[in-house]
Formats: sequence, C-alpha cells, structure tokens
Amino acid sequence: MTANVNIAIKHTSLLISGALLGLLHAGLANASGYPVTVQSCDRQVTFDHAPKAAVSNDVNLTEMILALGLQDHMAGFTGVSGWKTLDPSLRNGIGELKELSPKYPNKEVLLGADADFYFAGWNYGMRVGGGVTPDTLAPLGIKVYELTESCIHVMDKPKVSMHDMYNDLLNLGRIFGKAEQAQSLVDGYQQDLAKLQANLTSQTSVPKVFVYDSGEEQPFTSGRFGMPTALIEAAGGKNIVDDVQKSWTQIGWEAVIDRAPEVIIIVNYGDVTAEQKINFLRSNPAFENIPAVKNNHFVVLEYVEATPGPRNIKAIKRLAEAFRTAS
Repeated sequence: MTANVNIAIKHTSLLISGALLGLLHAGLANASGYPVTVQSCDRQVTFDHAPKAAVSNDVNLTEMILALGLQDHMAGFTGVSGWKTLDPSLRNGIGELKELSPKYPNKEVLLGADADFYFAGWNYGMRVGGGVTPDTLAPLGIKVYELTESCIHVMDKPKVSMHDMYNDLLNLGRIFGKAEQAQSLVDGYQQDLAKLQANLTSQTSVPKVFVYDSGEEQPFTSGRFGMPTALIEAAGGKNIVDDVQKSWTQIGWEAVIDRAPEVIIIVNYGDVTAEQKINFLRSNPAFENIPAVKNNHFVVLEYVEATPGPRNIKAIKRLAEAFRTAS
C-alpha cells in the first residue's frame, strides 16, 4: 500500500512538474513574441522564431532588410548584379554578405545557403508557375514572405499605395522580432510624407505623368498596381496609365502621345542609361508635341527608388519638386 502511494505521489509530482515546465515554455514563447503569424498575399505564414539564414532578392527588398538592421539574420542576397548596379550605400550596408546569385535564384542556390527564409516578390525573384515559389520551397523548410506590391500577380488587391511598403516593413519587423523598430521607421516615413503633403495644397494643377522604364518599339511602364503610381499620387500628380490594371506592363506609344504627359519619369537601371532614354524621346519626331518632351520636364528615379523600399519617401520629395516646376 505504502509503495503504491509513493508511486502515485511521484507520478503526480512528475505531472505537475511537466505542466509547470509547459507553462514556463509557453510564458517564454509569449515573452519573446513568438509564434507570430503574418499575411503574405493570400497566405498566412507562422513563424516560431526569427529566421536565422534569410535571403532577400533585388535591391529594394534587400534595403528593407537593411533598414531594420537584420544583417545578422541573413545568409545572403540575390538578383542584383545580373542587371542592376549595386549602389555603394547598399554595399556598405550589407558588408561581407555575399550575392548568392546575380539573377533569380533556383532552389539549389537557396539550399546551398542553408536558407530558412526567402523575402521576394512575384517578378521580384519569383514567377508564377516557376521553380521557386512558396509552394515549392515549403517542403524544403524555407518560408517565404511576398512583397505586397507584387501580390496583384496572384490575387486581387486594392490599388497600390504607400501602405504596401509600410505593410512589408511592419510584417518584417514582426517576423524578425523587431516590431518596435519597424513601427518607429514607418512612423518616421509617414510624418515626413505628411509634412510634404501639407505643402502641396497650394499646387494649382495636378500634372499628368508618364513612367518610362524601357523599350523603344513599345514602352514598358507602370500601371495602376505598380509602386510609381503611389509615388506619383503622393507627390501630387496623376499617372496617365492609372486605368491600366497592371503593375508593370507594355503599352503603345499612341496612348502616351494621346494622353500628353506633362512630366516623364525615367527609371534608371541596366545597360541603357537615363540620358540615352531621354535622348531617344527628344530625337523622335513623333514625340515632339508631348508637353514633357517639348518643355524638357524629365525626372530620373533610380530603380531602387521607383520600386517599394526605404528610398520611396525621398523619391516622392523629388517628384513633388519636379511637378511644382512643371505646373
């Protein structure tokens, strides 16, 4: 009888200890903020801890990572030198981190880096139906967070806005346990933008704006769901192809001529320089009556400024000044 009682007491003690240990672990998890669940396009992704070997694709996404000081959580980056120049400030920020692939990575590249997290977007490191997607990486233990602006390629979403970029920073903050830093960063951007926009009320007109990315036979531009539309509107302008239900797309030159933009934004990257693009527009007789060409109202944005990322606010300030000059 006594032996049975002792065994029962020991068993009860073990159960209580186990329960207390479970509560302790739960308390520690809650104290650390994990697990966290974020919305990524049409998916919810849960993280039990901060990624330790993250990979980001493209310069703008990598700069988001750097803005939050997450270098120590990174295994490397991809998709920069293949067709874009690595900005000196970005090189200084990433320090010794390696570019794992000059263009979009394949699964082998990510596995070779022991990656546990991939920050990319649709047409920013992933393609619909391609070999690297959230579905193909999940079995490999690599979680994916998708750039909000790019979600239009896989789901319906509202028109692009600055909230898209803010949303990514806030979600990255939660994923990596830096929610307060992310909120502080976003608050600062919003305050800067509010000050700028308070001075736009005196603007007499809303300039019509065309985004010229590339292409001579047909221009590649940004429509309703591309980040330049959000930048243009925040600066007090109107994208002439705001009615085109695309993020980045080709259109015909006839539409550009008919809609007569007063300002043309040149996106600078790749082998064809911004100056060469401007010279092409100036030298073609078909464009001579476009107000922006006639009045030499061009403004150059670097690729990293025209896509979602920390440089968007400064880009808006430059656009606002260019619009003021053109009005």
